[in-house]
Amino acid sequence: MSAPHPVRTSCTSRRDFLKQSTGTLAGAALLSAISARSYAAEDNTIKIALIGCGGRGTGAAHNALSTPGPVKLVAMADVFPDRLAASHDNLSAQFGAKVDVPASRQFLGMDAYQKAIAEIAPGGVVLLATPPAFRPLHFEHAVNANCHVFMEKSFAVDAPGVRRVLRTGEEATKRNLKVVGGLMSRHYRPLEAIVEQIHQGAIGDVITCWAYRVHGPVGFQPKKPEWSELEHQIRNYSCFTWVNGSFILDWLIHNLDVCCWVKNSWPVQAQGQGGRQVRDTHDYKDQLFDQYAVEYEFADGTRLFAQGRHIANCWGFFGDVIHGSKGCAVLGEGIPEPKLFRGFRPDNSAVTWQFQGDPGNSYQDEHNLLFEAIRKDLPCNETQRCAYAAMTGILGRMAAESGKLVTWEEALASDLELAPGLDDFTLQSQPPVQPDEHGNYPVAMPGITTAF
Repeated sequence: MSAPHPVRTSCTSRRDFLKQSTGTLAGAALLSAISARSYAAEDNTIKIALIGCGGRGTGAAHNALSTPGPVKLVAMADVFPDRLAASHDNLSAQFGAKVDVPASRQFLGMDAYQKAIAEIAPGGVVLLATPPAFRPLHFEHAVNANCHVFMEKSFAVDAPGVRRVLRTGEEATKRNLKVVGGLMSRHYRPLEAIVEQIHQGAIGDVITCWAYRVHGPVGFQPKKPEWSELEHQIRNYSCFTWVNGSFILDWLIHNLDVCCWVKNSWPVQAQGQGGRQVRDTHDYKDQLFDQYAVEYEFADGTRLFAQGRHIANCWGFFGDVIHGSKGCAVLGEGIPEPKLFRGFRPDNSAVTWQFQGDPGNSYQDEHNLLFEAIRKDLPCNETQRCAYAAMTGILGRMAAESGKLVTWEEALASDLELAPGLDDFTLQSQPPVQPDEHGNYPVAMPGITTAF
């Protein structure tokens, strides 16, 4: 069985850039950086378009507008007018003249992304923050319009979407476009430092990784009379598999990615389980499993165990635990102060390492990295590892929802689309899943469901 590509970061990191700027950047690379700076000095205002104006999109715009150098938000797009209006008011109040989005550049509808991207193409930055199902389509359109991209997680909901994202990333490289993905844990300074410690052997050989996201229930909005079925499902995107790809993908992706970063590889197969019980007793009309438990295997035989649960009144933990032959680590999203320990118990009396210094703001740092790469023409394309992180979550969903052992190759080669024809959806389209006469939606049944 061949292993997938190793994990690697494709942008010049904050640490690497500091090294380069103090003397290790040589010859032609230095001249290129100087040339890019000189060109940018002539007219270096970077135009921004926001696609998806919910809370995460508004946050991404806030970060983009807070980067060093002149920037301006000039276009916004969303399906829902209330979200666009709220986002515009929020950003305008904070950034004033940096937000220049008159009504003529506020676009609504399923094709609004095309109109917003046209306002900044070529050369602008597109912030993609719609629900994950739309990411491959919007990413492809942005790159084809010769725009740089920040794309929020998750990056696809099925294998055809992952393959589309990978192809688009390759095209971005050919066009020298910069791409950063919203796996902000990769840019959290304490996490960068502790992973480097692990890679240098601080806890010995990595034996087992444990990824957790267990907490209270995911919220749900009952359908309002004025909402179409499509609007209802998109507004509740975390609750419908075709829109967000499942809890183990969209909610565990950060800590799955961190474990794969620690291992410097992607899993070769997975098996697992999941189910829905408590959510039904609360009469939540959606598709969410209450819990997932997935065992991933790497090429060397070591394992990653992922546990996702969103049920009230249960034990909770949000983070990763790594066991090595000489010690252990607690780190990942949900762990602001990652640490290394002697032995297998993360006891504070056995701490062997913890970060010292300014932890920074990972949300801001990832945007600073993107805009700096644009201004200085530095290598920056995180598409492949973003797509593979999404594929890891999708692999876990496939295994749990089918009840089968699924290899990475089988999963990535799957032609099963969760939302066929999504490119041509309008606000009048019917979503790919429909409620029955009792208002219940189809829920995956292990051993029965075809999940890949």
